[in-house]
Amino acid sequence: MTPPTWFTQALAQQPDHRDVVVAGARVHYRAWGPAGAPGVVLVHGGAAHSGWWDHVAPQLTGRRVVALDLTGHGDSDRREQYDPLLWAREVVAVAAEEGLDRPVVVGHSMGGWVSVTVGVEHPAEIGSVVVVDSPLNDQPPDERRLRERRRPHRVYADPAEARARFRTLPPQDVLLPFVREHVAAGSLQAVEGGWTWKFDPDFFGTRLRLRDLLPGVAVPLTFLRCEHGLVSPEMATDMAGLTRAGMPVVDLPDSGHHPMLDQPLALVTALRTVLALGADGARGQRQR
Repeated sequence: MTPPTWFTQALAQQPDHRDVVVAGARVHYRAWGPAGAPGVVLVHGGAAHSGWWDHVAPQLTGRRVVALDLTGHGDSDRREQYDPLLWAREVVAVAAEEGLDRPVVVGHSMGGWVSVTVGVEHPAEIGSVVVVDSPLNDQPPDERRLRERRRPHRVYADPAEARARFRTLPPQDVLLPFVREHVAAGSLQAVEGGWTWKFDPDFFGTRLRLRDLLPGVAVPLTFLRCEHGLVSPEMATDMAGLTRAGMPVVDLPDSGHHPMLDQPLALVTALRTVLALGADGARGQRQR
Protein backbone atom coordinates (compact mmCIF):
# COMPACT_ATOMS: atom_id res chain seq x y z
CA MET A 1 0.00 0.00 0.00
CA THR A 2 1.33 3.43 -0.95
CA PRO A 3 1.47 5.65 2.15
CA PRO A 4 -1.12 8.44 1.97
CA THR A 5 -0.07 12.05 1.72
CA TRP A 6 -1.05 12.91 5.28
CA PHE A 7 1.32 10.20 6.57
CA THR A 8 4.33 11.21 4.48
CA GLN A 9 3.79 14.87 5.33
CA ALA A 10 3.65 14.05 9.05
CA LEU A 11 6.88 12.04 8.92
CA ALA A 12 8.55 14.85 6.97
CA GLN A 13 8.22 17.01 10.08
CA GLN A 14 11.28 15.63 11.79
CA PRO A 15 11.31 16.00 15.58
CA ASP A 16 14.12 17.27 17.74
CA HIS A 17 15.75 14.39 19.65
CA ARG A 18 16.77 15.27 23.19
CA ASP A 19 17.64 13.70 26.54
CA VAL A 20 17.16 14.46 30.21
CA VAL A 21 18.57 12.56 33.18
CA VAL A 22 16.10 11.33 35.82
CA ALA A 23 17.29 9.48 38.91
CA GLY A 24 20.55 8.55 37.23
CA ALA A 25 19.07 7.30 33.95
CA ARG A 26 18.99 9.02 30.58
CA VAL A 27 15.47 9.57 29.26
CA HIS A 28 15.21 10.17 25.53
CA TYR A 29 12.37 12.17 23.96
CA ARG A 30 11.21 13.70 20.69
CA ALA A 31 9.75 17.20 20.32
CA TRP A 32 7.69 18.86 17.58
CA GLY A 33 6.12 22.25 17.12
CA PRO A 34 6.96 25.79 18.19
CA ALA A 35 8.75 26.35 21.47
CA GLY A 36 6.59 28.24 23.94
CA ALA A 37 3.31 26.94 22.50
CA PRO A 38 0.84 25.09 24.76
CA GLY A 39 2.30 21.71 25.62
CA VAL A 40 1.29 18.09 25.09
CA VAL A 41 3.20 15.08 26.42
CA LEU A 42 2.58 11.72 24.73
CA VAL A 43 3.27 8.53 26.72
CA HIS A 44 3.54 5.22 24.87
CA GLY A 45 2.33 1.81 26.06
CA GLY A 46 4.27 -1.19 27.30
CA ALA A 47 7.02 -2.50 24.96
CA ALA A 48 6.44 0.50 22.66
CA HIS A 49 8.43 3.71 22.16
CA SER A 50 8.09 7.38 21.28
CA GLY A 51 8.17 6.63 17.54
CA TRP A 52 4.65 5.22 17.80
CA TRP A 53 3.55 8.88 17.84
CA ASP A 54 5.63 10.08 14.84
CA HIS A 55 2.62 10.30 12.54
CA VAL A 56 0.29 11.64 15.24
CA ALA A 57 2.28 14.34 17.05
CA PRO A 58 2.92 16.62 14.02
CA GLN A 59 -0.83 16.78 13.41
CA LEU A 60 -1.49 18.35 16.81
CA THR A 61 -0.78 21.73 15.28
CA GLY A 62 -0.17 24.85 17.29
CA ARG A 63 1.30 22.82 20.17
CA ARG A 64 4.72 21.95 21.49
CA VAL A 65 4.37 18.18 21.53
CA VAL A 66 6.87 15.88 23.21
CA ALA A 67 6.90 12.08 23.25
CA LEU A 68 9.27 10.29 25.61
CA ASP A 69 10.74 6.82 25.81
CA LEU A 70 10.04 5.60 29.32
CA THR A 71 13.14 3.96 30.78
CA GLY A 72 13.39 0.38 29.60
CA HIS A 73 11.93 1.41 26.24
CA GLY A 74 13.09 2.94 22.98
CA ASP A 75 16.35 4.88 23.22
CA SER A 76 16.21 5.55 26.96
CA ASP A 77 18.40 3.80 29.49
CA ARG A 78 17.40 0.63 31.31
CA ARG A 79 17.08 0.37 35.08
CA GLU A 80 17.60 -2.46 37.53
CA GLN A 81 13.94 -2.10 38.56
CA TYR A 82 11.02 -0.22 37.05
CA ASP A 83 8.68 1.81 39.23
CA PRO A 84 5.49 3.49 37.94
CA LEU A 85 6.13 6.38 40.32
CA LEU A 86 9.54 6.89 38.75
CA TRP A 87 8.07 6.69 35.24
CA ALA A 88 5.68 9.46 36.32
CA ARG A 89 8.69 11.53 37.40
CA GLU A 90 10.19 10.99 33.96
CA VAL A 91 7.08 12.43 32.30
CA VAL A 92 7.22 15.52 34.52
CA ALA A 93 10.97 15.91 34.00
CA VAL A 94 10.62 15.88 30.20
CA ALA A 95 7.87 18.51 30.39
CA ALA A 96 10.02 20.66 32.65
CA GLU A 97 13.07 20.27 30.39
CA GLU A 98 10.99 21.63 27.50
CA GLY A 99 9.57 24.45 29.62
CA LEU A 100 5.99 23.25 29.12
CA ASP A 101 3.49 25.09 31.31
CA ARG A 102 0.95 22.60 32.71
CA PRO A 103 0.78 20.44 29.56
CA VAL A 104 -1.90 17.95 28.63
CA VAL A 105 -0.55 14.43 29.25
CA VAL A 106 -1.83 11.73 26.88
CA GLY A 107 -1.11 8.10 27.75
CA HIS A 108 -1.90 4.93 25.80
CA SER A 109 -2.46 1.57 27.52
CA MET A 110 0.30 1.19 30.15
CA GLY A 111 1.16 4.81 29.40
CA GLY A 112 -2.36 5.68 30.52
CA TRP A 113 -1.63 4.17 33.92
CA VAL A 114 1.57 6.24 34.03
CA SER A 115 -0.29 9.40 33.00
CA VAL A 116 -2.96 8.89 35.65
CA THR A 117 -0.14 8.42 38.18
CA VAL A 118 1.19 11.82 37.08
CA GLY A 119 -2.27 13.27 37.75
CA VAL A 120 -2.19 11.86 41.27
CA GLU A 121 1.44 12.58 42.20
CA HIS A 122 2.18 15.78 40.25
CA PRO A 123 -1.12 17.65 39.68
CA ALA A 124 0.47 21.09 39.98
CA GLU A 125 2.78 20.30 37.05
CA ILE A 126 0.15 19.39 34.43
CA GLY A 127 -3.15 20.69 33.11
CA SER A 128 -5.09 17.52 32.36
CA VAL A 129 -4.80 13.85 31.45
CA VAL A 130 -6.13 11.96 28.42
CA VAL A 131 -6.19 8.17 28.77
CA VAL A 132 -6.31 6.02 25.63
CA ASP A 133 -7.86 2.56 26.16
CA SER A 134 -6.15 1.75 29.47
CA PRO A 135 -8.19 -0.96 31.22
CA LEU A 136 -8.74 -1.43 34.91
CA ASN A 137 -5.87 -3.70 35.93
CA ASP A 138 -7.56 -5.37 38.90
CA GLN A 139 -6.03 -8.81 38.47
CA PRO A 140 -2.38 -9.52 39.37
CA PRO A 141 -0.14 -10.29 36.39
CA ASP A 142 -0.29 -13.90 35.23
CA GLU A 143 3.04 -15.42 36.27
CA ARG A 144 3.23 -17.72 33.23
CA ARG A 145 2.72 -14.81 30.85
CA LEU A 146 5.24 -12.72 32.77
CA ARG A 147 7.87 -15.45 32.46
CA GLU A 148 7.18 -15.69 28.73
CA ARG A 149 7.42 -11.92 28.23
CA ARG A 150 10.66 -11.72 30.23
CA ARG A 151 12.48 -14.17 28.00
CA PRO A 152 15.56 -12.65 26.32
CA HIS A 153 14.82 -11.25 22.90
CA ARG A 154 15.69 -13.25 19.83
CA VAL A 155 18.49 -11.80 17.72
CA TYR A 156 17.75 -11.62 13.97
CA ALA A 157 20.52 -11.57 11.39
CA ASP A 158 18.33 -9.61 8.96
CA PRO A 159 16.38 -6.52 10.14
CA ALA A 160 13.75 -7.20 7.48
CA GLU A 161 13.04 -10.57 9.11
CA ALA A 162 12.72 -8.86 12.49
CA ARG A 163 10.31 -6.25 11.12
CA ALA A 164 8.20 -9.04 9.63
CA ARG A 165 7.95 -10.54 13.13
CA PHE A 166 6.66 -7.32 14.69
CA ARG A 167 3.57 -8.00 16.84
CA THR A 168 1.55 -5.86 19.21
CA LEU A 169 0.73 -6.67 22.83
CA PRO A 170 -2.11 -7.50 22.98
CA PRO A 171 -2.36 -8.84 19.40
CA GLN A 172 -4.33 -6.72 16.95
CA ASP A 173 -5.67 -7.98 13.63
CA VAL A 174 -5.71 -4.69 11.71
CA LEU A 175 -2.52 -2.63 11.35
CA LEU A 176 -2.05 -0.09 8.57
CA PRO A 177 0.97 -1.52 6.71
CA PHE A 178 2.80 1.79 6.25
CA VAL A 179 2.39 2.64 9.95
CA ARG A 180 3.39 -0.88 10.97
CA GLU A 181 6.57 -0.74 8.88
CA HIS A 182 7.61 2.62 10.32
CA VAL A 183 6.93 1.63 13.93
CA ALA A 184 8.59 -1.78 13.55
CA ALA A 185 11.75 -0.25 12.04
CA GLY A 186 12.04 2.14 14.97
CA SER A 187 11.60 -0.71 17.45
CA LEU A 188 14.90 -2.39 16.53
CA GLN A 189 18.47 -1.90 17.67
CA ALA A 190 21.74 -3.33 16.40
CA VAL A 191 23.40 -5.81 18.77
CA GLU A 192 26.17 -8.36 18.48
CA GLY A 193 25.09 -10.87 15.86
CA GLY A 194 22.28 -8.84 14.33
CA TRP A 195 19.16 -6.98 15.38
CA THR A 196 16.72 -7.22 18.27
CA TRP A 197 13.93 -5.27 19.98
CA LYS A 198 14.80 -2.20 22.01
CA PHE A 199 12.55 -2.69 25.03
CA ASP A 200 13.82 -4.39 28.18
CA PRO A 201 11.92 -7.67 28.75
CA ASP A 202 12.20 -7.02 32.49
CA PHE A 203 10.07 -3.87 32.39
CA PHE A 204 6.99 -6.02 33.10
CA GLY A 205 6.28 -6.19 36.81
CA THR A 206 5.22 -3.67 39.46
CA ARG A 207 1.96 -1.94 38.65
CA LEU A 208 -0.32 0.48 40.43
CA ARG A 209 -4.01 -0.36 40.15
CA LEU A 210 -5.98 2.12 38.05
CA ARG A 211 -8.98 1.53 40.30
CA ASP A 212 -6.96 2.87 43.22
CA LEU A 213 -5.44 5.75 41.25
CA LEU A 214 -8.51 7.28 39.62
CA PRO A 215 -10.15 8.64 42.80
CA GLY A 216 -6.94 10.54 43.59
CA VAL A 217 -6.51 12.35 40.27
CA ALA A 218 -6.66 16.08 40.94
CA VAL A 219 -6.77 17.29 37.31
CA PRO A 220 -9.44 16.94 34.60
CA LEU A 221 -9.57 13.55 32.87
CA THR A 222 -10.78 12.42 29.44
CA PHE A 223 -10.98 8.80 28.30
CA LEU A 224 -10.65 7.64 24.68
CA ARG A 225 -12.15 4.17 24.40
CA CYS A 226 -11.28 1.99 21.41
CA GLU A 227 -14.36 0.19 20.06
CA HIS A 228 -12.49 -3.11 19.67
CA GLY A 229 -10.00 -2.49 22.46
CA LEU A 230 -9.62 -3.65 26.05
CA VAL A 231 -12.23 -1.42 27.69
CA SER A 232 -15.91 -2.27 27.42
CA PRO A 233 -18.57 0.46 27.68
CA GLU A 234 -19.45 -0.93 31.10
CA MET A 235 -15.83 -0.73 32.29
CA ALA A 236 -15.55 2.83 31.00
CA THR A 237 -18.67 3.80 32.96
CA ASP A 238 -17.21 2.15 36.05
CA MET A 239 -13.97 4.07 35.61
CA ALA A 240 -15.73 7.41 35.14
CA GLY A 241 -17.63 6.77 38.37
CA LEU A 242 -14.35 6.42 40.27
CA THR A 243 -13.18 9.94 39.44
CA ARG A 244 -13.76 13.03 41.54
CA ALA A 245 -15.66 15.08 38.98
CA GLY A 246 -16.59 12.63 36.24
CA MET A 247 -14.70 11.74 33.10
CA PRO A 248 -16.02 12.21 29.56
CA VAL A 249 -15.61 9.05 27.46
CA VAL A 250 -15.10 9.37 23.70
CA ASP A 251 -15.43 6.21 21.60
CA LEU A 252 -13.01 5.75 18.70
CA PRO A 253 -15.03 3.85 16.06
CA ASP A 254 -13.70 0.61 14.56
CA SER A 255 -10.41 0.92 16.44
CA GLY A 256 -8.41 -1.82 18.07
CA HIS A 257 -6.48 -1.31 21.29
CA HIS A 258 -3.68 0.49 19.41
CA PRO A 259 -5.52 3.29 17.55
CA MET A 260 -2.34 4.95 16.26
CA LEU A 261 -1.76 1.75 14.25
CA ASP A 262 -5.21 1.23 12.73
CA GLN A 263 -7.25 4.44 13.13
CA PRO A 264 -4.68 7.22 13.52
CA LEU A 265 -6.82 9.95 11.97
CA ALA A 266 -9.70 9.18 14.33
CA LEU A 267 -7.22 9.42 17.19
CA VAL A 268 -5.88 12.74 15.91
CA THR A 269 -9.40 14.11 15.55
CA ALA A 270 -10.29 13.09 19.11
CA LEU A 271 -7.11 14.63 20.52
CA ARG A 272 -7.61 17.83 18.51
CA THR A 273 -11.13 18.07 19.88
CA VAL A 274 -10.05 17.56 23.48
CA LEU A 275 -7.31 20.18 23.07
CA ALA A 276 -9.66 22.65 21.36
CA LEU A 277 -12.35 22.31 24.03
CA GLY A 278 -9.83 22.74 26.80
CA ALA A 279 -9.35 20.60 29.87
CA ASP A 280 -13.01 20.15 30.73
CA GLY A 281 -15.06 21.58 27.89
CA ALA A 282 -17.20 18.43 27.55
CA ARG A 283 -16.99 17.20 31.14
CA GLY A 284 -19.52 14.61 32.17
CA GLN A 285 -20.86 13.92 28.68
CA ARG A 286 -20.37 10.73 26.69
CA GLN A 287 -19.74 11.19 22.97
CA ARG A 288 -20.08 8.62 20.19
